[in-house]
Amino acid sequence: MKKVLSLMFLLSGFCGSIQAETSLYSKILAEKGQDDPTLPLNDRKETDANVMGHIIDAKTKEHLPYIKVYIEGTTQGTLSDATGHYFLKNLPEGKYVLVMESAGFKTVHKNIEVKKGKTIEVNFTAEEDLIAFDNVVVSANRNETSKRMAPSLVNILDSKLFETTNASCLAEGLSFQSGARLETNCQNCGFQQIRINGLDGPYTQIMVDSRPIFSSLTGVYGLEQIPANMIERVEVIRGGGSALFGSSAIAGTLNIITKEPQRNSAHVSHKLTLTGKKPENVTDINASMVTDDQKAGIYVFGQYRHRAPYDANGDGFTEVGILDARTVGFRSYIKTTDLSKLTFEYHNINEYRRGGDSLDLQPHLANIAEQTNHVINGGGLRYELSSRNLKHRFLTYASSQHTSRKSYYGAEKNADAYGQTRDITVVGGAQYTLKWADKLWLPAELTAGSEYQYNDLKDEMPGYGRTILQTIHNGSVFLQNEWKNKYWGFLIGGRMDKHNLLKNVVFNPRANIRYNPTENLNFRLSYASGFRAPQAFDEDLHIAAVGARAMLIEIDPNLKKETSQSLSLSADYYKRFGDVQTNFLIEGFYNDLKDVFFLDERGEDAQGNLVFVRTNKKGARVMGINLEAKVAYKWAQLQAGATYQQSRYKEAETWSDNPNIAPQKKMFRSPDVYGYFTATLNPIERLSVALTGTYTGSMLVQHLAGYIPEDREETTPDFWDINMKVAYDIPLYKSTSLQLNAGVQNIFNAYQKDFDKGVSRDAGYIYGPGLPRRYFIGCKISY
Repeated sequence: MKKVLSLMFLLSGFCGSIQAETSLYSKILAEKGQDDPTLPLNDRKETDANVMGHIIDAKTKEHLPYIKVYIEGTTQGTLSDATGHYFLKNLPEGKYVLVMESAGFKTVHKNIEVKKGKTIEVNFTAEEDLIAFDNVVVSANRNETSKRMAPSLVNILDSKLFETTNASCLAEGLSFQSGARLETNCQNCGFQQIRINGLDGPYTQIMVDSRPIFSSLTGVYGLEQIPANMIERVEVIRGGGSALFGSSAIAGTLNIITKEPQRNSAHVSHKLTLTGKKPENVTDINASMVTDDQKAGIYVFGQYRHRAPYDANGDGFTEVGILDARTVGFRSYIKTTDLSKLTFEYHNINEYRRGGDSLDLQPHLANIAEQTNHVINGGGLRYELSSRNLKHRFLTYASSQHTSRKSYYGAEKNADAYGQTRDITVVGGAQYTLKWADKLWLPAELTAGSEYQYNDLKDEMPGYGRTILQTIHNGSVFLQNEWKNKYWGFLIGGRMDKHNLLKNVVFNPRANIRYNPTENLNFRLSYASGFRAPQAFDEDLHIAAVGARAMLIEIDPNLKKETSQSLSLSADYYKRFGDVQTNFLIEGFYNDLKDVFFLDERGEDAQGNLVFVRTNKKGARVMGINLEAKVAYKWAQLQAGATYQQSRYKEAETWSDNPNIAPQKKMFRSPDVYGYFTATLNPIERLSVALTGTYTGSMLVQHLAGYIPEDREETTPDFWDINMKVAYDIPLYKSTSLQLNAGVQNIFNAYQKDFDKGVSRDAGYIYGPGLPRRYFIGCKISY
């Protein structure tokens, strides 16, 4: 109850700060004799200044419905209607940039001048952009910019890709980009993580709507807990990026942009997937509603997912556990004026998972059981305000997420393996952006701000005599300036963090250079430093049952922070050959890690549990090359990427007391080569055929004793995980349509063949695709 009251106090303070800021802003404007943008439009003077027009397809010359048109830097915007026409009325006087933007088309900017009592006509011709070279991204400074002009290289995974790959959750779509690989790390609970540029999951900063709300607890299963139907797109930045990203943005950043209401629409879908003899069922429900004047809207989403267990080798122990998840939530906005906007969202996730044997019995009656029940409630507020001349922009935000988890991690009918975890995360911050006319040699944009992160975790396993109390306070300030024109971009900044587990303030500089010798060729050079603070809880603490004993993680009292220096250089080229659009990317990356965290086995505790201690080792180097190519021609689109890398410790590390295992420099579970491809065909109207897949090269993995007599290092085979989906859209009534789809996942059943068996198995000895061959059918009704 105290935590809830604290959260309410924080949010009330947040709303109070909004009111104070806007009041001060209004007072300044009043003193200057300017209109007050914080007043509702109907309380301000009517200008009768309007903009109208239509949008037509460059090829077919047909009018295009539901295309976004807005005035850059303001909240003034609308969608074209069913006839392809739009109308913006009662606009404030001034010179603006009118933008036409829609997925699948090039973004178009037009300079306009709005005058009182006049209506001007501005028409747009939309040209196809099938490879999304000109998409809008926000992951440089939380302000929208085009992908080609962004200072950092940004990859986009949009909602279309999640649908093409038949993804039900965030995790299932993340591997379809170069430099990223999703892996499953536990047979029992199904824990998954994303590796970017060869580094473990904790090296990646995960953000939701540009806010780092993922804690060390929710990061364990969080990738599977976010349903795909709440995602508009995922922006992926490899490397540190800008100073606005958190200190843990070492390997890269995943920014999950949730769906915002655009127009009145809804869809309901159901998918049935057969794994073995039992099905998985996924039901999605979405609805979007907006007012006629586009001043307010709400997007509501819900998902129910049930996955049956699967035993691959018939030993009575699952390789894929039970998953039962329910998610509901919404995102809503109110455009309080033509220059300000309030956005708020909420989500509830209730997830149960269980793996091992004897799944119909209580966990302590099973030989092996890993069981968790998560209840997660999260939400946030965001307020944006711009000045009339669009030179000043103020942003403030607050988010919170509360997680309650009941768990059991144990073996051999151990009644002591029950646990309970409570976790609360709060993030709040403010940001100011100033557009400079010309400073030094180029137009510039200054961004300054501060952010505060709070995490309070209590993890108890009374039977093991273990209680972890972890409270983290991290205050940050950041400052960066970007100079840019269509040829050059220079982003230089720094971030200072004061973490309560560290004595000193940590300064991390970030720098990016962009050079466009032509409109369609981008060169980028990026440098970033980062750190990971020592803390007692991360995904290593999802305890695996090994030889009927639990693994416990302790922290070395002399553990130091882990630091990184990363560098990347890329060339991104777009070329059009008639109706064929192409995009080619090559990127080199280098990351130097110092004082890397490492787990050392230290024997047993008094209860016979294996004890591992997290210590520092000298360091590691990760380097490689990412390659990516996209080709699009009318009814066919192909995209493929590959990564070649090396991940090595600076000194050979000993991980086992087996004398036959030599110290190892190579990082485990880090293949030298991996990649992906997606191919989408639309041979006839309303029919689409998608072929997608990932490739993982051979890698070195640890295999712990238990089922096998002694620890071993294993070299895995390489494998392809290939999927196919066929979908057909059937028009029903007016704007209502029905889609029928079916397909196969992991067509060649490239599934691990040498799983351990029985109660003494090493549940962490798992590699390859997370699921065997599966067949699915589905339907979706859209309005």
